[in-house]
Amino acid sequence: MISIRLPKDLEKKLDILAQSTKRSKSFYVKEALTRYLEDIEDYYVALERFSQPGSDYYTTKEVKKEIES
Repeated sequence: MISIRLPKDLEKKLDILAQSTKRSKSFYVKEALTRYLEDIEDYYVALERFSQPGSDYYTTKEVKKEIES
């Protein structure tokens, strides 16, 4: 079990969302944390791959050029 304190403005937004959707605040906190952890895990995987010697990576401009040709 985890207990957290939220800033009042964030808690108010969470209250409004929970009431308007008839879902619990816990549901939204779990959903937000799940999505955040997935994103941060992806970030660290990418960071690790970029740091490996011989890693190839492309700029957005290079990718767009390849897709358009």
